[in-house]
Amino acid sequence: MNQAVRFQEILRRLAIIDETLVEGQAGLGLDPRGLSTLDPKTAALLQLAALVAIGSSEGSLQWSTGRALAAGASEEEIAEVLLAIAAVAGLGRVATAVNDMKSRVSCGSE
Repeated sequence: MNQAVRFQEILRRLAIIDETLVEGQAGLGLDPRGLSTLDPKTAALLQLAALVAIGSSEGSLQWSTGRALAAGASEEEIAEVLLAIAAVAGLGRVATAVNDMKSRVSCGSE
């Protein structure tokens, strides 16, 4: 595969969050099951909190929210995580993340 084609393929796989690419090429594991002291749900919630705190893209937040839900986290636990980091990450950043996560969790109007 020539360099231009390889580059395009890497960009495509990064855009779709291809975990096998990230694990194989960069040596970064995104699977929380590889952590020995944290259960998968806690690790997924921590990953979500970190993504919110650094202002990650909507796609990353939706992906991470889906992983947390799949690991057994409830919508209430996700909300509690967002509340827990609001003072550190900033309320604006958390509010933006909530908007970006709406397709993965139910956000009722009050």
